[in-house]
Amino acid sequence: MFKTATFFRIAEDFVLPPVEALEEALQKAQFLPCGATQPESSGWVPPRGNKSTVLVEAVGRQAIMRLCTERRPLPASAVKAAVEERIERYKQETGYERVSSKVKKEIKEEAILDLLPRAFTKKSATTLWIDPVNKILAVDSGSLAGADKVVSALVEALSEIQSSGPGIMARPVQTAMSAATAMAHWLSSRDAPVGFTVDRDCELKMPDDQKSTVRYSRHTLEIDEVAQHIASGKVPTQLAMTWNDRVSFVLTDMSQVKKIKLLDVVLDGVQDKGKDDDGFDTDAAIVTGELSALIPDLLEALGGEMVGGESTPQTEAPPGSSMDTGKKPFIES
Repeated sequence: MFKTATFFRIAEDFVLPPVEALEEALQKAQFLPCGATQPESSGWVPPRGNKSTVLVEAVGRQAIMRLCTERRPLPASAVKAAVEERIERYKQETGYERVSSKVKKEIKEEAILDLLPRAFTKKSATTLWIDPVNKILAVDSGSLAGADKVVSALVEALSEIQSSGPGIMARPVQTAMSAATAMAHWLSSRDAPVGFTVDRDCELKMPDDQKSTVRYSRHTLEIDEVAQHIASGKVPTQLAMTWNDRVSFVLTDMSQVKKIKLLDVVLDGVQDKGKDDDGFDTDAAIVTGELSALIPDLLEALGGEMVGGESTPQTEAPPGSSMDTGKKPFIES
């Protein structure tokens, strides 16, 4: 269900509206395909798939929704060629040697409207999960801009619900230590944070114009070469990790979690208990349950969450290090 997650913190006073009211609001903004001259269309679709018409799936006290976006992308080269052709025709018809910016803009708009009906559409869907108990909102997107778009659509839908209490206020989760700094510390010290292990994939990038990059794939990271790259100025941008031998993922320098994978110890329990008819309810409950436990541990590993511009107090060992009791060594999977 979730392969990637961008996390947002929602306000403490937020109360999830009744599912029926939320469903009604989303039905008013359900997905409709792009019109012939429409470059993009977005709307809500059933998280369970085409066999369902329900737009809000309640799992426990949580809610799962999905926003669908359809686009008609136009190649820049095609637009440029069409505009140049029309400008030449305009010059011949009017006898003008120069064309004003206003006319060029109008010609470009006409060219785009002419090309749009012939463009192929591309469709994508993004899942959104609200955990009102732990005040977390997660979007299945590796792009912050894409995640913001989904959250904005939710805010707009919730604004349609009257007498539902405070609207939803969501902000990206901020930690005392940046993910890049934390990853650099873990790799240099060869010491993973408590509850986590470092796996065998990593990307290091120089933060300059050249953007020179070093990637390790299925390679041990407990070597001097990795520490030397970091010492020379390269910054970790991606690092494969495992949490409590239950979930493997890739942490990015933007504090996003990608390539989420539930491990056998989690999945074996599911097979023993069986699944519901389409597997959605079981999958949703398991994934959200694991993420609900993983997120607090990850935030703690990154130095704690910033609240009101200040980090939450740390009563444990410093971020990225292990306490003398319960020390977690740097381990490869």
